[in-house]
Amino acid sequence: MKAFRLALCAVPLLVSLFASKAQAQQAVTFPSGQGTAQGILYLPKGAGPHPALVVIHEWWGLNDWVKQEAAGYAAKGYVALAVDLYHGKVADTPEMAHDLSRGLPQDQGVRDLTGAFAYLENRKDVKHDRIGAIGWCMGGGYALQLAIAQPALKAVAINYGALATDKDALTKIHAAVLGNFGGQDKGIPPDAVHGFESAMQSLGKPVDAKIYPEAGHAFENPNNKAGYRAADATDALDRVDRFFAAQLKK
Repeated sequence: MKAFRLALCAVPLLVSLFASKAQAQQAVTFPSGQGTAQGILYLPKGAGPHPALVVIHEWWGLNDWVKQEAAGYAAKGYVALAVDLYHGKVADTPEMAHDLSRGLPQDQGVRDLTGAFAYLENRKDVKHDRIGAIGWCMGGGYALQLAIAQPALKAVAINYGALATDKDALTKIHAAVLGNFGGQDKGIPPDAVHGFESAMQSLGKPVDAKIYPEAGHAFENPNNKAGYRAADATDALDRVDRFFAAQLKK
């Protein structure tokens, strides 16, 4: 991933507004292979059962912005589990984020995420056949890997995450796929998006990818002072909201 100098900051007003519409949040651990993984669980109001989301952070780690997004999805009626792939570590410099992301073996990350899916699937307040995933940056790539590893995943939203084109891997996907990408993103350029779309379409897999021509990487994150694009971010996240409502709330 490219090094983008994001200022990691809390947004207490938005968090408090989301909290007023959600029931609770709690730190949780769950099995991951022979070990355990961890995350923060955000619950909507009401007994449920509710649709659910696995929320996957950027290369910075489970920071305040990702927690805010997870709380927002709980306020919209989803049981949201924000997975902590770095097991407690959060980067505050691009160099540290690079080291943390490079130090995370992909098989461990996917194992933690499939553990998160199983944890949600077994909760009584979750509709076990209405579980989706969303990720940004590194987390967008992992969201796709979760869809490959877990055929019961219902929907996945990839926000400027690394894409696979190997048809043997993509054939394992049964989730509907939505993607938001930047036309100026050097790490995931438009050609990569088009290649992914073509591979998915050739397999008859549902995919809806949109490229925002003037946007670069991480354009949805308001902490990305140099690259945040408010109008594009609003449109992209509205697309995600409509997508999850159609796929998980029917």
